[in-house]
Amino acid sequence: MEEIQVGQSAPDFELASVTGEEKGTFKLSSLRGQKNAVLVFYPLDFTPV
Repeated sequence: MEEIQVGQSAPDFELASVTGEEKGTFKLSSLRGQKNAVLVFYPLDFTPV
């Protein structure tokens, strides 16, 4: 995969998501042209570490 540069559009992806009790999927392209999105990835969320 080619490295993404500042200002370049992110490639589309789909991930499992949970909002409260509701489970589903999130697809980045669902926001394209509508909103700005900030993506944050961090390890160990909701773990006892």
